[in-house]
Amino acid sequence: MSDSRPAPPTAHPNWATLTEDESRPWNTLSTRVLVDGFRVVLEDRVQVRPGVETLYQYRPRGPRAVFVLPVTPAGEAVLIRQYRYPLRATITEVVAGGVERGEDLVPAAARELLEEVGGVAGEWVPLPGFYPQPSISGVVFYATLALNVVLGDMQHEDTETIERLVVPLPEAYRMLEAGEIGDGPSSLTLWHARRHLVERGLL
Repeated sequence: MSDSRPAPPTAHPNWATLTEDESRPWNTLSTRVLVDGFRVVLEDRVQVRPGVETLYQYRPRGPRAVFVLPVTPAGEAVLIRQYRYPLRATITEVVAGGVERGEDLVPAAARELLEEVGGVAGEWVPLPGFYPQPSISGVVFYATLALNVVLGDMQHEDTETIERLVVPLPEAYRMLEAGEIGDGPSSLTLWHARRHLVERGLL
């Protein structure tokens, strides 16, 4: 019996480059843990150059997240409206979530797609990964385009307040260009996906 599940995509070429440089011009003199636990925050005493030192507070490398633009066979974008407590506001985003320890990127994206919008993708297209806040965080975000997404029941966590928003692709890009998608990683995911959607005649 053949396996009808979609084959995972090869990684985007830039994913392998999102690593530490071999040469580091700054020298770490000491490290102190300011916040321990789920979101670690460190404070390092750093020598920038001889005679110049500074204190640097940041989240270290390690955490990863996936961002997914789901597209249905009818050419609709599946977005979400989510309440974000730090903003005290509900904003429009693409599907996203953290990558668990030891989890591969595409299975993580598939898990988030199913949980947040009840979607299952027929095809995955990797998009460029990026650093969301490189001045204060070592977190790496990996973006993907999910095509031929079939929607079913959502599987939200008890702490999530999420509304599924299904709109035609031209409307999603009108929202992007109008500044109605205030989440930066979601905007960049949409931007990188545009070329693939145009090439496939979906946009």
